[in-house]
Amino acid sequence: MEDHRPRVAAERRERMRMRLLGTAVRIGAEKGPAALTIDDIVVGAEVARGSFYKYFPSIDALLTEVATQIANEIIRLAEPVVQQFDDPAERVAGGIRLVSRAAVERPAVAAFLVRLGWPDVRGPDMLLDFVRRDLAAGIRQRRFVRMPITLALNITAGAVLGASRCMLYDDCEKDFAEQTAAAALRALGLPPDEAKSISTRRLGSIAWPEAGLFSESAPDPA
Repeated sequence: MEDHRPRVAAERRERMRMRLLGTAVRIGAEKGPAALTIDDIVVGAEVARGSFYKYFPSIDALLTEVATQIANEIIRLAEPVVQQFDDPAERVAGGIRLVSRAAVERPAVAAFLVRLGWPDVRGPDMLLDFVRRDLAAGIRQRRFVRMPITLALNITAGAVLGASRCMLYDDCEKDFAEQTAAAALRALGLPPDEAKSISTRRLGSIAWPEAGLFSESAPDPA
């Protein structure tokens, strides 16, 4: 007979890992990732302190894993949508709008990212690398004005963080993500009318992952 114990044990470990990561997102969204402590995590997750150390050697290691997990999930979420466009400008606008929407549909993750702060656009970052691909293509194809790639990344990162912060609040305009995408495209060099047209094209619904931090942070059904 097949021994299911290794599979069951692996599933149990993954559930605990996601429980710890999800707790970090939830509490980090409230008090800021930099203020998180191990005590916050073990109390919030209702686990023993020793359970934390079975998975992470420090709070910094946990936060690194949270950032990596979120980046992976955003890329898996956005890639099928942006790949439907050949135009780098449409890809950049679509990515800005998709990530900004998370503030409405997955506010805990969005608040965590906003509290995490400005990314280091000069350092390695898988999410920035994902955006860098389309920005570099846009500059190379002269869709965007020639500029340092770090400047283009700062324009895009600022647009996403600003839109996400605004959209966490009920009084934010419903089309703020579209307005932000259009403003970013203008800053990258597109004419205003074209930037607005691209930023209001239909994207379709978001196919939220069934498992992961976006799933863990989904609002409870009414």
